Amino acid sequence: MLRQDKERIVGELAERLKSSPNLLIADYRGLSMPEIDELRTKLLETGARFSVVKNTLTRLAAEQAGVQALLELIDRPTAIAFIDADGDPAAAAKILNDSSKTHVLVIRGGLLEGDTVGDAEIKRLATLPPADVLRAQLAGAVAAPLTTIVGLFTAPLRDLVNVLDARIKQLEEQGETVPEPEAEAEPEEPQAEADAPAEEEPSEETAAGGETPAPESEEE
Repeated sequence: MLRQDKERIVGELAERLKSSPNLLIADYRGLSMPEIDELRTKLLETGARFSVVKNTLTRLAAEQAGVQALLELIDRPTAIAFIDADGDPAAAAKILNDSSKTHVLVIRGGLLEGDTVGDAEIKRLATLPPADVLRAQLAGAVAAPLTTIVGLFTAPLRDLVNVLDARIKQLEEQGETVPEPEAEAEPEEPQAEADAPAEEEPSEETAAGGETPAPESEEE
């Protein structure tokens, strides 16, 4: 590879590292090209772009992007799933985690909201529902002060994972269960007034088979 090509690849990779606060790093060693292509297709559906890059170029890009903390995760054959701004980190983590169970793939860690995390946090993230569903469940089911609920809607995804674990542990220690959201009560039927006038007897025209005039609509 020519030097100018290497510099171009490193520059492009550095820009992607700077603009991707969420990314997942895995060792793809042992995967065939068809398996890598299948994995890449699945990740694209979650808003993640799976890229296989040379370690030497990735290290240079990490240093250029100022994310030296990733250097310890770049070892042996490396692939990075760059998650778009509107992508779903939990769904992407689940796909990688499922692949690690059926293929020779090892999750090493990555970035969540710009913070370096290890494989354990990525695997824990893989067990969660999508981010929007998780926030809705926390807001609707977990008993907490209003200020806490409001904060969850703007909390980083990594914090949501920790909050959920802590809240479940707290409820278990208290011997409580997470309450199910109550069904909305049906409105009661208005009670008829006791002194409502009785219906009038049908007129002679109606009794004789004439048409009953349509009731006049009430003015709003």
